[in-house]
Amino acid sequence: MLWVTRPHPHIDRTACAWLIRRFVDPEATFAFAPDPDGARALGGTPFDMRGVELGHHEGRCSFESILLKHGLTDPALHEIAAMVHDADLDDEKFRSPEAPGLDVIVRGLGLVVQDDHELLGFTHRVYDGLYAWLGQTPQ
Repeated sequence: MLWVTRPHPHIDRTACAWLIRRFVDPEATFAFAPDPDGARALGGTPFDMRGVELGHHEGRCSFESILLKHGLTDPALHEIAAMVHDADLDDEKFRSPEAPGLDVIVRGLGLVVQDDHELLGFTHRVYDGLYAWLGQTPQ
C-alpha cells in the first residue's frame, strides 16, 4: 500500500513511517506530497497532514492517531509515542526525558540526508533501536 506524507519529514512523520512499516503494513511504500489533495492524486493514504484521519486530533500527534486507529497496545510503542508527542508538539504533556535527544537525532539526520526516502531508512533504524531498548528496559 502507498502511504503519503509531507516532504522533508521530521519527528512525527519519520516515526509514523516506521510504525506503519513495522506494525501496520510491512509492505508499505512511501511518497511525499505537500497536502491531502496531492496524496489523493498519488493514490495513497495520507498521514501527518492537516485535515486527514491519521493526523493531529484532540491533542494527539499523528503517531498517537495511528496507534489508536490500529488498536496497537504494545507498551513500548506507547513510550515511543510519548517521546514523539513531546518532541513534535513541544507541550511536555508526557515529560519524556528522551524526547529532546530523539528530536536532535532526527533533526540532525535531516540536515545531512537530503533524500526523504533515504532519511526514512536511517530513522527506521533509529526507531528499531529505540524499540529494542525499550523492550529490554523494565516498564
